[in-house]
Amino acid sequence: MEKKRIYFDHAATTPVRREALEKMLPYFSEVFGNANSQHMFGRDAVKAVDEARDTVARIINAKPSEIYFTSGGTESDNWALRGTAHARRDKGRHLIVSSIEHPAMIATAKQLEKDGFDVTYLPVDETGTVSPESVRNAIRDDTVFIGVMTANNEVGTIQPVKEIAAIAKEKKITMFTDAVQAAGVLKLDVKELGVDMMSFSGHKFYGPKGVGVLYVKSGVKIDPVMTGGHQERMKRGGTTNVPAIVGMAEAFRLADEEREKNAAYVTALRDRFIAGVEARIPDVKLNGHRVNRLPANADFSFRYIEGESILFHLDLAGIAVSSGSACSSGSLEPSHVLLAMGVPEETAHGSIRFTFGTDNTAEEVDYAVDVLAETVKKLRAMSPLFKQFEGEKQYV
Repeated sequence: MEKKRIYFDHAATTPVRREALEKMLPYFSEVFGNANSQHMFGRDAVKAVDEARDTVARIINAKPSEIYFTSGGTESDNWALRGTAHARRDKGRHLIVSSIEHPAMIATAKQLEKDGFDVTYLPVDETGTVSPESVRNAIRDDTVFIGVMTANNEVGTIQPVKEIAAIAKEKKITMFTDAVQAAGVLKLDVKELGVDMMSFSGHKFYGPKGVGVLYVKSGVKIDPVMTGGHQERMKRGGTTNVPAIVGMAEAFRLADEEREKNAAYVTALRDRFIAGVEARIPDVKLNGHRVNRLPANADFSFRYIEGESILFHLDLAGIAVSSGSACSSGSLEPSHVLLAMGVPEETAHGSIRFTFGTDNTAEEVDYAVDVLAETVKKLRAMSPLFKQFEGEKQYV
């Protein structure tokens, strides 16, 4: 009998949907020209890129000239922070980022500290929410950049970006939001949000890997991310990845059209899963905001056991999930997001992220709860921490 294969890791990546793949295929062979060539082959390619740029711009209510194509969220985040810091260094060297940003932002901020910039890492509350007031209090006369993600990639908490952007605008500070987990899931209107820059990545909403976007509002100063080429209006050199750009735009268009329907579907799966886990498994903690969270995200800490062990046992049962700091697989360090939220280190080590997709079913959710309950029971039976806790309970 073939083992079940269930994918509950859609925040890590998603399969390319058929419509996006079909849209991409001609640009690998028939329409193969370099989008920067002046002949007919190049013109065919650049037409496709221009149409993709128009599509992305329309969905987020931006101008096509404000859309820059990149290799993905990590590059876009790097470019937004480093490009702004260097472009505005004559105005100031103080940068503000939240303490729960993606490593692409945190690592870049730490590198900029070595380059002479001063960085404030904003605290969050126990739900993983950044307070607009904490942003206001962190601002200095020399602050030139504020970066707060739209929704957290680990615990799914949605941030008050609009309120924070209003503060940034009032103080004439460049405001950036990493919308990698939100794109295709939440309504993103850059004018309504009031942000100066926004990043997202194709493979999070059933598009191809290796392609992303950085929105840069007209008039915002930002240094080039790669020099040596005229692509992307001389801001990002390198041969244009035509097939990936075309596929991402198509996936984004479809995700936007189906956004409300898909959100309702995965929210129902998520809530079914959360209810099942909390009913069946004692001593668990749902991480992140219980209500104000991404539709597909359910991040749990299972006390007294290691998340890596849970992941391994679930994988043996055919269930794919993420453990700990979800974008740093292989690391035994506890999640910096959970630590910033005040989760004790030993509890943070037992965290698992489940993220659901439109291809999942209620039956798969129920199977996962059954396997998870049995797995946690088995691992706790072998856990010295759990045995200590059980022993202490007898004397209370």
